[in-house]
Amino acid sequence: MSDGHLFNNILLGGRGGSNPGQLRVHSGGIAWRKAGGGKVVEVDKSDIAGVSWMKVPRAYQFGVRVKDGLSYKFTGFREQDVSNLTSFIEKNIGVKPEEKQLSVSGRNWGDVEINGNMLTFLVGSKQAFEISLADVAQSHLQGKNDVYLEFHVDDTTGANEKDSLMDLCFHIPNSNTQFVGDENHPPAQVFLDKILARADVGSSSEDAVVTFDGIAILTPRGRYSIELHLSFMRLQGQANDFKIQYSSVVRLFRLPKSNQPHTFVVVTLDPPIRKGQTMYPHVVIQFETESVVEGTLSISEELLATKFKGKLTEMSYKGLIHEEFTRILNALSGAKVTKPGSFRSCQDGYAVKSSLKAEDGLLYPLEKGFFFLPKPPTLILHDEIEYVEFERHGAGGSSVSSHYFDLLIKLKNDNEHLFGNIQRNEYHNLFDFISGKGLKILNLGDGRVTNGVAAVLHNDDDDAVDPHLERIKNAAGGEETDDEDEDFIAEKDDSGSPTDASEEEESDAVESGAEKEKPSKKDSKKEVVSKASSLKRKSKDGDDDSKKRKQKKKKDPRAPKRAMSGFMFFSNAERENLKKANPGMSFTDIGRAFGERWKKMSAEEKEPYEAMARADAKRYKEAMAGYKSGGPAINVDSGNESGSD
Repeated sequence: MSDGHLFNNILLGGRGGSNPGQLRVHSGGIAWRKAGGGKVVEVDKSDIAGVSWMKVPRAYQFGVRVKDGLSYKFTGFREQDVSNLTSFIEKNIGVKPEEKQLSVSGRNWGDVEINGNMLTFLVGSKQAFEISLADVAQSHLQGKNDVYLEFHVDDTTGANEKDSLMDLCFHIPNSNTQFVGDENHPPAQVFLDKILARADVGSSSEDAVVTFDGIAILTPRGRYSIELHLSFMRLQGQANDFKIQYSSVVRLFRLPKSNQPHTFVVVTLDPPIRKGQTMYPHVVIQFETESVVEGTLSISEELLATKFKGKLTEMSYKGLIHEEFTRILNALSGAKVTKPGSFRSCQDGYAVKSSLKAEDGLLYPLEKGFFFLPKPPTLILHDEIEYVEFERHGAGGSSVSSHYFDLLIKLKNDNEHLFGNIQRNEYHNLFDFISGKGLKILNLGDGRVTNGVAAVLHNDDDDAVDPHLERIKNAAGGEETDDEDEDFIAEKDDSGSPTDASEEEESDAVESGAEKEKPSKKDSKKEVVSKASSLKRKSKDGDDDSKKRKQKKKKDPRAPKRAMSGFMFFSNAERENLKKANPGMSFTDIGRAFGERWKKMSAEEKEPYEAMARADAKRYKEAMAGYKSGGPAINVDSGNESGSD
């Protein structure tokens, strides 16, 4: 590339392990992005204090030391990269890389070098290891000659399932000449004083810079006291206590709820925090929008004037709680803050009401992505999207379904997210925003149809038909025509057994988030009259008028059975138990009970059923491929039958 060098598969090292990503070294500094999205490290060339090279096993390590004391280690370079990158850095950044050697002797006796807040242990002038004193939480003497260092507990390091450095002990004999002391201050005490002067210990670690009490956190759910320290954030609740290093904070989101007195503040983490077997990459905090907070920061004036100059202007703070929390956390962590972009809903809000995985929430169309909140918090960047598709809501042609549509987002990694139950009057603004971002819309059609959709959607008539949604409906086989698509019939219809039909209705009622309406007494009466009239015509004329109508094409018996969802597998497994415990329970109540239980189940509890659904989906895909190609259908039983035909 013309301005700099680009390297793939470069590992960023840390206490919790290494993450692969892409590193770009350019004339303005360096930038590293984690593979697959997430953590981003950007260092301006004016902030670079020094760089170094070191030969490590099977590769070269590139070290970058920042003026505020932080240090980054990038591993995975080839030998030919060293000379090319060295000359580029000297010419464009103005820093001469230093060459370091790694000690491989295995000895643990050597010298200590403290540069800024980086401590390097040297064995025969070669580096054995290096640690950041900013990670030190506590340090004290053990006996007269041992200095004990305890590192911050970082709940995000456990998400990598790798070892993390927790404590370290140095033995400083009285004969040491590097840290010269006296009778009252032996060399070990002198060494400890140097550690305490640079590490995040002492009063600053005991007292938080600011504390917000009784804050509602939706993910992980609970009410917590949030403490913001100089180098970490602590969430202290009655049952859980999380400690999060600012180096794990990727980005902050401040998103007001549409027409509600609350505002979301989301702290995105990489790696995520862990609770049991559940990962939480997003901490979703809910503040009262109009709540005002004021207080004084527990921070020295020296730090305020140096490290946080331009970020925190005063010792005191006063303002709306969500704004002050975001402003202080932004200054301490350095993470950027994302706010709502140009999108506005038809109610002049920043999001549209939607549902994801049977959970109701808000979908925020942002300038660089989509964010669904509060549960499950789902962030989708525009760069990850293969295409989007507007779909007709639900499977039936009811008047309720005509007032809603679904938005399918297909990712480049073949994953899909279906956001359902979006009100029809949100279509115009959402469509214009997505098309304006240059995202591929699968069922866009030509411009004339698009303009027609916009005109119809501005119509206040509830019976107005959206031609775009009707086109989708026709493409899906939803419109009743004389010539039905055979492939659609084979996929849409099941084996025809009453059990299968009831299970599909039960699943659709819960997973689409829309309950089926019960017919009114008036409608029931009309239905009876209609049936009676039909019988009367048959007895009088001797011929059934229904036979004159074209009969619906029967399902091909060779066609494979449709795949079942995880919810349907769960329902089948528990249906008999529910019926035994509640004899006489109606079908509607059974479906509602299963829906409520499914919503309350954790991801871990759902996983066995979701695994069965994935296997069944694979079975159905393979069977349909054989069926459409004219070969024998692989009609393996998916569990879609209850045991009786």
